Amino acid sequence: MQKERLPVVVGVGQVIDRAPPLEEAKEPLELMELAARQAAQDTGRPQILQRLDSVQVVNIISWSYEDAPGALAQRLGAAPRHTYYSSIGGETGQRLVNQAAAAIWRGEMDVCLIAGAEAFHSLMAARRHGIRLNWTPRSVPKEFHEEVRPGTSPLEDRYGANMPIRVYPMYENAIRAHLGLDLEAHRQRLGQLCARLSEVAAQNPYAWFPIRRTPEEIVTVTARNRMICFPYPKYMNAIIEVNLGAAIIVASAGAAKELGISQDRWVYFWGGAHLADKWFMSERPHLHGSLAQELALRRAIELAGLSPQEVDMFDFYSCFPSAIEAATLSLGIGPDDPRPITLTGGLPYAGGPGNNYCTHAIAAAVERLRQEPLKKAMITGMGWYFTKHAAGIYSGQPPKEFRLYDPAPDVARIQAQPSPPIVAEAEGPCTVETYTVVFSRDGEPEEGIVVGRLEDGARFWANVGQERELLWLMCRKEMVGEKGYVRHDPDSGKNYFTL
Repeated sequence: MQKERLPVVVGVGQVIDRAPPLEEAKEPLELMELAARQAAQDTGRPQILQRLDSVQVVNIISWSYEDAPGALAQRLGAAPRHTYYSSIGGETGQRLVNQAAAAIWRGEMDVCLIAGAEAFHSLMAARRHGIRLNWTPRSVPKEFHEEVRPGTSPLEDRYGANMPIRVYPMYENAIRAHLGLDLEAHRQRLGQLCARLSEVAAQNPYAWFPIRRTPEEIVTVTARNRMICFPYPKYMNAIIEVNLGAAIIVASAGAAKELGISQDRWVYFWGGAHLADKWFMSERPHLHGSLAQELALRRAIELAGLSPQEVDMFDFYSCFPSAIEAATLSLGIGPDDPRPITLTGGLPYAGGPGNNYCTHAIAAAVERLRQEPLKKAMITGMGWYFTKHAAGIYSGQPPKEFRLYDPAPDVARIQAQPSPPIVAEAEGPCTVETYTVVFSRDGEPEEGIVVGRLEDGARFWANVGQERELLWLMCRKEMVGEKGYVRHDPDSGKNYFTL
């Protein structure tokens, strides 16, 4: 094994800009700069910024720049020969580490900075007050270094299944039915899961909501915890209105040694994998998980020479409970497993900074592993709608062997999954495959979204309109597997479900 080429995380930085006066609000570029400088300081050799071969930036949603990695490098006084700006995806931070580690192992670079930030809290506050922020003028990015694709199909868009708050609850209801839980048992399960996240957030100095919440508080619908889309009240949803930034520095062991970075700062990257599922939800054979997620997580563990039982701590991507549940199910981890499932508190409590959550999770893992260097941590990420997945394994000790991932066999397996036939105009008896109910801000159900199967097995999308009794029933009775009827309305061009 080429020990000098082993990839190690040598510096991490996190920043939080808590509800500042708007004239002092920091833009994402400044948050990234602060986090990057903190990461450089964390190495003990701040001059490492002059050694950066690559500056990579996670896609920024709240405020776009023409050349975010170039602007960041300039602020840092760095002159990298490689820059990278990602497209959208919550798996990005971990995927960029996977890619950087592979490049380091192959000798293509020695020191890489990965950074990201969001300032949605300040941006939305400024809009509410009609204040113009004195930030770098917004620009369209001149280049993305990967394919840019929408996360939903036109058919899914037509029925309103085009936002995370609407799609992840549909996966949740499918998971509940797959597990055979009734609505109340499932509700309690969600409360207990989320309470575990909030306990960690309460001790995280970078958490946007450092508040310990009880399971009952999380599942009880109130004016402050209104239902968003069944079965998720607000406290189960990722919160994007945060001002957070994070950065990590990955280097070859040889470069770290040459720079004089103390080995007690090193956290070794043992292996990682990233995959995309069949791109659109409609194309997948079932809706209670993702084959790409299962394969990415399992391959990362296998590359590290471990079993799931040998991983000591996890940070499962946690935009919504369904993301965590599908991950644990794919690894055979039960709800009573005592190992940590988050190291930050998760996106609903630590905060959901757009695409950059994984960078914070990795930073938290590094800090933890420096204190417990014999342990192994797993970080996972998810992009779009159970679409893109990434995982990585870290430890304070070097791996016995380091191997790169060849995704080709798994990509072929994913694409070979049978997609059900999809009908745009559905009519006839049907069975509900999954669903959600969208609620208004005043606590009333507005609309239902249904995925179902016709008697011949064809999949369709439908809405439930202003049938309030049916909408309420969908929140009080298990509807997955329920028989009903779907009709096509030529005037609206949409399908409608009813019992």
